[in-house]
Amino acid sequence: MKIIGTGLSGLVGSRIVELLPEHNFVDYSLSTGISILDKNQLSEATAQNPDFDCFIHLAAFTDTAQAWEQNGDKNGLCYQLNVQGTKNIIDLCQKHNKHLIHISTDFVFDGQKTTPYTEEDKPNPIEWYGQTKYLAEQEVINSGISASIVRIAYPYRANFADKKDIIRKIVDALKTQSLNHPMFADQITTPTFVDDIALGLKYFFQHQPTGIFHLVGSSSQSPFEMAQKVAETWGFDSSLIKKGSLDEYIKTLPAGSRPWQKNLAISNEKIKSLGISTKTLEEGLIEMKKQLS
Repeated sequence: MKIIGTGLSGLVGSRIVELLPEHNFVDYSLSTGISILDKNQLSEATAQNPDFDCFIHLAAFTDTAQAWEQNGDKNGLCYQLNVQGTKNIIDLCQKHNKHLIHISTDFVFDGQKTTPYTEEDKPNPIEWYGQTKYLAEQEVINSGISASIVRIAYPYRANFADKKDIIRKIVDALKTQSLNHPMFADQITTPTFVDDIALGLKYFFQHQPTGIFHLVGSSSQSPFEMAQKVAETWGFDSSLIKKGSLDEYIKTLPAGSRPWQKNLAISNEKIKSLGISTKTLEEGLIEMKKQLS
């Protein structure tokens, strides 16, 4: 298959290319001279690849802190990349009648639900990054094109020099005994091993299902529990991990600071029904350590 994609040199995208060499990936990025904000560049590049089978859109503005500084600004880079850029990709897929795999995020939810979020739950983003990603999802849905909206959460992997994910930051901090900040025990996240995302997307390339899907890890836990599992897997001193509270941390923030989602436990039962499996955090850490060694 020939697959055009954005973000194929990023944390997740580069691993997709590595693990699925049977597919021919065409990278649309600034490094290949293509901006998703330039419709002419997109059109000219696609004219050279009219025989592509589907499009995967990974590129996004993901810095939540910087996004909050642009809150409500539709001229800001966060909105432009996440919403306008997505509109341009939609137009391209519409013109060529091709399936779009649009990568989204768990941050479309408000974090108030006490049970795992499913694909049936209505999003209610509480900060600008999540809002722009939800607006992008709405653009995909309202366009009527054939599309899979695939939400991922807290991706981590063994090797990627350009950006450290949350797990590798914890590994490095425990290794150097420099984990100085407390890890929240009253927040829930769903970390996802990037290899599972890459291999799971193979199904989407081949079958092109329509709808919303949560391609996330098979366990949810607090950052404190996550750090403890990292220490256990690598044999680090777990006493270095200080227990903290998100609720208490929020009280120390100045007025107008970025809101935080408390519970982002995400259900992956729907992808399991498609035959896609993902690792628990413990399983992912064991595989990650194996790859690093």
